[in-house]
Amino acid sequence: MQPNFPDLKGKSVFITGGGSGIGAFLTEGFLTQGAKVAFVGRSDASAFCDEMAQKHGQRPLFIQCDITDVTALKAAMDQVADAHGPITALVNNAANDKRHETLEVDEKFWDWSQSINLKAYFFACQKAIEGMKEVGGGAIINFTSISYMMGNAGYPAYTTANSGINGMTRSLAREFGADKIRVNAIAPGWVLTEKQKELWVTPEALEDHLSRQCLKDTLAPDDIVGPTLFLASDASKMMTGQAMVVDGGVVVTG
Repeated sequence: MQPNFPDLKGKSVFITGGGSGIGAFLTEGFLTQGAKVAFVGRSDASAFCDEMAQKHGQRPLFIQCDITDVTALKAAMDQVADAHGPITALVNNAANDKRHETLEVDEKFWDWSQSINLKAYFFACQKAIEGMKEVGGGAIINFTSISYMMGNAGYPAYTTANSGINGMTRSLAREFGADKIRVNAIAPGWVLTEKQKELWVTPEALEDHLSRQCLKDTLAPDDIVGPTLFLASDASKMMTGQAMVVDGGVVVTG
């Protein structure tokens, strides 16, 4: 059960990576609020859209797009605005936490990692802000991670981007607050998506991580939906420039 935020009904919402993993749960979460949801992803998500239409009586708009292609990303956002009205809630969710060793990273890998994990976020924000200014405001939610807060090894390019997302979030919140545009970040802990289970979840790794959590339940994608809806809604209308951590109590902020 998710909380209900009446002001999200009819809102034009755009989600990157909204057809799989946490993103698919976000798409469904906004649909249950009555929002007009659009998302992009690299893989065909037609079957997922069919499922959502049958389940909720409303079909999300899917545009196949590689978010590292900034021109294509902006064109997709224009298409969404034409179909659903100006985007007033942007969720930068798509990311890739491919594991890598510092001494093995070359320039090509570095540029790829920053392109998908940070650069695309900035230009999606830039595009969304243009429309939000015209309609008098909006909300941006940038997904980061607790990985950089923990000082985790094993994916330094990814944690660098995560830290950059927080810096960008704070700067944009300051710059566009007068336009009634709120910019916040959400930092999930280790969410057990199907990808995580396939690639990195082992009994030993999970036990070690749970030992660091105050709450001993594992995190599921659905646990991230409510906080995201909250940040997109007027319930958080005086929150901006913040990073909301949803990790079961691993890191401590403040």
